[in-house]
Amino acid sequence: MIRPIGQRAIAAVVTAIVVTFVVLTANALAYYVSQGMALDTFGQVFEYYLPSGAILLLLTWLTAFLPLLSSRWWALAAGVVAGVVASFVGVGVQVASSNPDFLAFVDQALFGLTTLALVFLLATVIAMPTLGVWVNRTMREVLAERRGKPLALVRAPASTLANGLVTHVARKRVNLDLADVQWDAYVETLQECGWRIVEVDARDDLADSVFVEDTVVILGNTAIITSPGAPARVEETEGTEDVLRGLGMRIERIEQPGTLDGGDVLVVNDTVYVGRSTRTNADGIRQLRVFARRQGFTVVAVPVARALHLKSAASALPDGTVIGYAQAFENVSLFARFLPVSEPLGASVVVLSANTVLMSASAPKTAALVRDLGYRVITVEIGEFEKLEGSVTCLSVLIR
Repeated sequence: MIRPIGQRAIAAVVTAIVVTFVVLTANALAYYVSQGMALDTFGQVFEYYLPSGAILLLLTWLTAFLPLLSSRWWALAAGVVAGVVASFVGVGVQVASSNPDFLAFVDQALFGLTTLALVFLLATVIAMPTLGVWVNRTMREVLAERRGKPLALVRAPASTLANGLVTHVARKRVNLDLADVQWDAYVETLQECGWRIVEVDARDDLADSVFVEDTVVILGNTAIITSPGAPARVEETEGTEDVLRGLGMRIERIEQPGTLDGGDVLVVNDTVYVGRSTRTNADGIRQLRVFARRQGFTVVAVPVARALHLKSAASALPDGTVIGYAQAFENVSLFARFLPVSEPLGASVVVLSANTVLMSASAPKTAALVRDLGYRVITVEIGEFEKLEGSVTCLSVLIR
């Protein structure tokens, strides 16, 4: 199986080859027409711009691998830089090889940049944010499909789980042995549904660390490491970041004084709903909005009044419909499509596939409702985690 970083490298190679070929072909066609359609023009132009093409190939690969092609604006900027550098240096190499005189080199190289390489430059600036973005995105999607099983990031319960934080509920006694059994069954269910499990190392000094969802937000190929709103949970992000770096994902980070918990982030198609809760503040939302915009997502902030996190009270079905416990929100009209449910614990749904969802066994009415909508519903017992305001979404991070 190709690792994510290998997929990125392969997609970047294909992107670089396609963009470079198109640019060189456009250049050759332009000169072919301008020279009266003489057939020998093609060979001459390809030979003359071979150094420029090699430089463009390298710069395009680097741009796609970083990956700057995830944003059309970054791709446009990269196209300008790559076009100028490849044109000037490539023409300069050709001039230097035929005329070692420095002044003549500068004069001819600059002349070559402003006239001879104009088509090359323009073709690069156009191709990078259009063809380059499309090829790179398509290749990554194809490779992701061939990768095999999608990943589910999990973290085993700490021995101090009973000391986990509670905010909106009264503290109840947590049975650690039962919690371990429930967690094992949860993970086994993910595996049975085709997910490959990747574990973050357990930390017994971090009571809430089993709720791994709060440590990261996944947008495309980018992992945004969060800034937990509870000081006791700040160190939880380190283990998650280490694992995701090992998987080759691009890392961004929410910085203090911004705070943001992953449980407050619900991604529905190209919209990112972010809960303004006791754990996520305005600056955390602002920072996430910057990262999301680069990936082509729109952020919608949702005030959360009577729940720990947004996804404690709302989640989405495979078709994008948000289901939720309306009493937890000040204004449910912020969601594009909202289906209210009567059970607070039924608002949390993990989408396992286009037809299958995972829900808590504590919400039988909601499970029946979702089944009636045509979905296969798998239920799991997570009562010990619900005592700490946890839900089925809190216990994993799915990476498709």
